[in-house]
Amino acid sequence: MTDINVISISGGKDSTAMWLLALERDTPNLKVVFSDVGHEHPETYEYIDYLEKELGPITRIKPDFSQQILRKREVVDTKWRNEGVSETIIQQALEVLHPTGNPFLDLCMWKGRFPSTMARFCTVELKVRPMFDKVYVPIFGTGNHVVSWQGIRANESLSRSKMAETEETPEGYTIYRPILNWDVYDVFKQHDKHGIKPNPLYKQGMGRVGCMPCINSKKEELYEIARRFPEEIERVARWEEIVSKASKRGSATFFTSNDRGHGIHDVVEWSKTTYGGVQYDLLKLMEEVPMCSSQYGLCE
Repeated sequence: MTDINVISISGGKDSTAMWLLALERDTPNLKVVFSDVGHEHPETYEYIDYLEKELGPITRIKPDFSQQILRKREVVDTKWRNEGVSETIIQQALEVLHPTGNPFLDLCMWKGRFPSTMARFCTVELKVRPMFDKVYVPIFGTGNHVVSWQGIRANESLSRSKMAETEETPEGYTIYRPILNWDVYDVFKQHDKHGIKPNPLYKQGMGRVGCMPCINSKKEELYEIARRFPEEIERVARWEEIVSKASKRGSATFFTSNDRGHGIHDVVEWSKTTYGGVQYDLLKLMEEVPMCSSQYGLCE
């Protein structure tokens, strides 16, 4: 039995540093995988291409929720009326419940809602499960063993600080977290050491560069997204309309908070305010968009 070292990359700083570490160690039987969730910024897709050119081949996978959406159509058409759902909502749902080919949007239509900090089904459905089904299972089928490299760092959260560097899973593969004890500066030093540029979005105010925006985006990050990439906000607004129609409640928003309002445009307005969310931050609004606004000190 041979160990196949599988590295999942997102185009972000941690997974890139982890890949560089694996190459530095001459790690054998390396398989690098990118799961395209359909919610990344165009610059991240370009960065994935850059990494492939500089570092080596990347296997691209794409989650597919076509069957789940088709099953939901059947449920909507045969069961929602008996549950007291209005005919208007039923017809709206049937109108939009067709696979689009965009994994993130299709997932949300199937669920009838967007993921949230309390229900982070996005990670499992868009990353973990497709990786297992499309990558790990075929490796198991050849009689080999999977070592799953994860770019998790202990100082990112309390839950991650409790994770072990290595653990075995009930499914029969090994999880390995080689940069668990690194800090963010170690991560960028690894890029510099190997002459690899970090994702350019980190110089444009982004704290994370996977989903654009992520459900965990902080206030300042959302503000930067809105002023630099308004087209990303408009895309999410269109998705809110579509997912609302696919929802039994007839409503679905990317962010939901009584303090920040409801819907992506409301939350963007909140991102323009001072602490407390009541008054606009006039200094912030008067500022020209800087060439670089890195959270990590990457500006030259």
